[in-house]
Amino acid sequence: MGIFGRLRDSLSKTTQQIVQRFDDLVTLSEEPERKGRQVDVETIDALEELLIMADVGVAATARIVDAVKKQTPSGKGLRDAVKDEIRSIFAGVQGPSANGHSPHVVLIVGVNGTGKTTTVGKLAQFLKNSGKNPLVCAADTFRAAAVEQLEVWARRAGVDLVRAREGADPAAVVFDAISSGKAKGRDPVLVDTAGRLHTRVNLMNELDKIRRVAAREVAGAPHEVLLVLDATVGQNGLVQAREFMNAAGVNGVVLTKLDGTAKGGIAVAIACELKLPIRYVGVGESIDDLVPFSVDEYVDALFEQKW
Repeated sequence: MGIFGRLRDSLSKTTQQIVQRFDDLVTLSEEPERKGRQVDVETIDALEELLIMADVGVAATARIVDAVKKQTPSGKGLRDAVKDEIRSIFAGVQGPSANGHSPHVVLIVGVNGTGKTTTVGKLAQFLKNSGKNPLVCAADTFRAAAVEQLEVWARRAGVDLVRAREGADPAAVVFDAISSGKAKGRDPVLVDTAGRLHTRVNLMNELDKIRRVAAREVAGAPHEVLLVLDATVGQNGLVQAREFMNAAGVNGVVLTKLDGTAKGGIAVAIACELKLPIRYVGVGESIDDLVPFSVDEYVDALFEQKW
């Protein structure tokens, strides 16, 4: 199965939950006596319920419904109207631009339990398979066994790891990793940071210190700050994201455990409410189960006509 086929497969729980109900809506809206008319209240209410159930969120749901009301009388089908508006939501999101500085420094942030450390290992594997030569930095020195866990993933991916003893200064480990990346030609540098940053001010301050050290060593660093969100927590993930955006300058999201939830619409909510791009999606437990996010594949999978 190709990369994007795996993204579609990971959405199977969400798709199975909504596709039949959506097909019923489409059939209803295309009845001869309704076709080409303003969408009725019954259809709108059912569409709103469907989108909220899939964790699309209130703001995105309101926008999609408004677009449906405006577009369907002109002859556009309900399915196409919904898909087009979701694509429009994603089109309004801009990712970080390439800057040409080396090494490219990527901070990976997120609360404990989201799959943050395993995501670092999977991202290292993906980038290596893409022809990059990544270096992993174990800057989560506060959590017991975090460094050892990352060491296992780095070994699986066959990439170098820079680490220090438990409790060491995380910013110092980042400095060592960037210095090593420069000396050995490793690029990008992937930095695993401590979790629970949104509730522990001292750790937020530590993250800010890491950012300052990175910026001093490489122009524009950190070039990416990727927030790892667990798709199964739904709208609570938006609360986490806002905190990390304020404190860490998050400019991208890695959505994990998408295959474990029937509420995969959370990606739409993230794009609509936070204006953050979904960069990668976790689709399983193995080291190869991290894939790039594709808007077209995502939208087509959610609203395909037959499963």
